[in-house]
Amino acid sequence: MDRGLSGWINGFIGVLIFSGSLPATRLAVIGFDPLFLTVARGTIAGLLSLLLLLAFRQKRPQSSEIVSLVIVALGCVLGFPLLTALALQHISSAHSVVFIGLLPLATAIFGVIRGGERPKPAFWIFAILGSLLVTGFALAQGGTVASIGLSFGDWLMLAAIIVCGLGYAEGAALSKRLGGWQVICWALVISLPVMLVGALALMPETFAGVGGPAYAGLAYVSLFSMLIGFIFWYRGLSQGGTATVGQLQLIQPFFGLALAALLLGEQVTSSMFIVTLGVILCVAAAKRFAR
Repeated sequence: MDRGLSGWINGFIGVLIFSGSLPATRLAVIGFDPLFLTVARGTIAGLLSLLLLLAFRQKRPQSSEIVSLVIVALGCVLGFPLLTALALQHISSAHSVVFIGLLPLATAIFGVIRGGERPKPAFWIFAILGSLLVTGFALAQGGTVASIGLSFGDWLMLAAIIVCGLGYAEGAALSKRLGGWQVICWALVISLPVMLVGALALMPETFAGVGGPAYAGLAYVSLFSMLIGFIFWYRGLSQGGTATVGQLQLIQPFFGLALAALLLGEQVTSSMFIVTLGVILCVAAAKRFAR
């Protein structure tokens, strides 16, 4: 299979998995403190990663790769999960879509800074247009930003987007040398001592009041959002290019809406299909002018 096409397929699977992250986080914070949720998901995914690395007898990263792994860990293992968990205590999942629509642009920018990619000027036009379509759709659905200025939850989401874009780009560049699934696994293992100590220290005295939905949310973000999704995502970014494949994130909010309609019975409007088509066209055009 063509390397570029394989990158898009892997990236698409990663986006599909990530689309359930914010709704799952919203469910999880109903029963768990955001700080405990962050370290708990990191601990669970870190232990699984350690088992994978040992089972497949992977070599340790070189000393020159440690800094990049720390950046991935700070951005994707700690920063984004913690900041979004805190933000979702102040804003709704629909509101957060306003900022998720900016993630592909952040990833592309850091792909240029950290990965040395040089997309054509036309790429940026379609990348920005796609981000505006997603953000405009989110605003139209009621995800409004405070009229006077950004709220506390808004600032948390903005910070989450920045650190996540950096973590995505850094991990994609490192995946070319270390391998896609190895990058996220080593980043999780590096984070494991801190996450494990934090989980033990912040563990609630009793779990009696925690309901099934919160446990389901924790399971999803630990297994899929923190580990499995990244295996596909980093492989896709390394194969197809960070800036190019990163534009697939533009359709992530619409997957989330589709899941909400399927699982929760929420209404899917015609505007959703129209904007989705526009976003897909922007993604296709961005791919055309990426190199």
